[in-house]
Amino acid sequence: MSASLRQDKDSKKIKAVALFSGGLDSMISMHLLQKQGIEVYALNFNIGFGSNKDKSEYFKNASSQVGAKLIQVDIKKQFFDEVLFKPKYGYGRFFNPCIDCHANMFRFAFYKMVELGASFAISGEVLGQRPKSQRKDALNQVKKLVSELSSEPIFDSILSRDGSDPSKPKSLDELILRPMSAKLLEPSFPEKAGWVDRERLLDVSGRGRSLQLGYVTQNNWKYHEKPGGGCLLTDLGVSTKLKDLSKHRKVVFDDLSMLKVGRYLVLPEGARCVIARNEEESIKLESPHSLMEHISLGDVVGPVALVEKDASKADKKLACQIVLGYSKASKDKLYDVKLGQEVYEVSPLAKEEAHKYLLFT
Repeated sequence: MSASLRQDKDSKKIKAVALFSGGLDSMISMHLLQKQGIEVYALNFNIGFGSNKDKSEYFKNASSQVGAKLIQVDIKKQFFDEVLFKPKYGYGRFFNPCIDCHANMFRFAFYKMVELGASFAISGEVLGQRPKSQRKDALNQVKKLVSELSSEPIFDSILSRDGSDPSKPKSLDELILRPMSAKLLEPSFPEKAGWVDRERLLDVSGRGRSLQLGYVTQNNWKYHEKPGGGCLLTDLGVSTKLKDLSKHRKVVFDDLSMLKVGRYLVLPEGARCVIARNEEESIKLESPHSLMEHISLGDVVGPVALVEKDASKADKKLACQIVLGYSKASKDKLYDVKLGQEVYEVSPLAKEEAHKYLLFT
């Protein structure tokens, strides 16, 4: 490390931004830096496909536990519009564009880095832990996408694109550090500049969890999550619904809630219908939808449901019968059910009959 770089490190507190999923790997990564005296901001990104439960309190406690400051960043509309349906590096096993998603998170992490006066960005990825997104070539693909952002004027102050200033990297991807597997990867700019002590980082690879779990015990951490399951785009149900709806019609941002909750039905003449399974899901489905109409059961206690506005009369009538079947309606009685501006007089359809329209059970 040159004298000028050492002097720069000593004259100001180094700051870093971290991609914080809430998982153990990102927590350990942040803690490794915090122990080196680096101030860490835990950036938790909402892409619209996180848990259906509000985990804000967990994120706050988990980041505080490792000495990081939590910042929650909502990018779900941007992710939906720009990444979800047109990833450069395709999808994993489900509807998960992991490589493009990680690069997109780094994009906004670097924006936040400039805003906060931080010096670099980290993530908790472990080499070889996941077959799609954490192979070495996949990590390099993320870096390639990030490198393409280097020309943006917002990064003028932190880059030396022509290499004339050795205290700054030439491109943005050089500022990515992965502490969990750092010793197995080429040294990043923060390591070469002396901002981070490479010897105090790790060389973890593969799917084993013994080191991580040992770290939890050693530090007596109360808050940590089990690996996997954090992104609903890797959930079979959500992925199946997304694939079906995208083949049926253009998926719109309003579809986000109904893709993540409820019973999803394909009716005989092609209409899609979604029915809440409980009160919590009913609340999520109550929002207005540009392409779907709500089914109102009047005084009958039952779930919130939606059916497509351009559905046929037959499908709309059937949808009303199916929703009644999931309500407290009497099976042999006729009810007035409102769907948009129309009213259908129908009796409930038995749940056993309705099951044949479910996309999956």
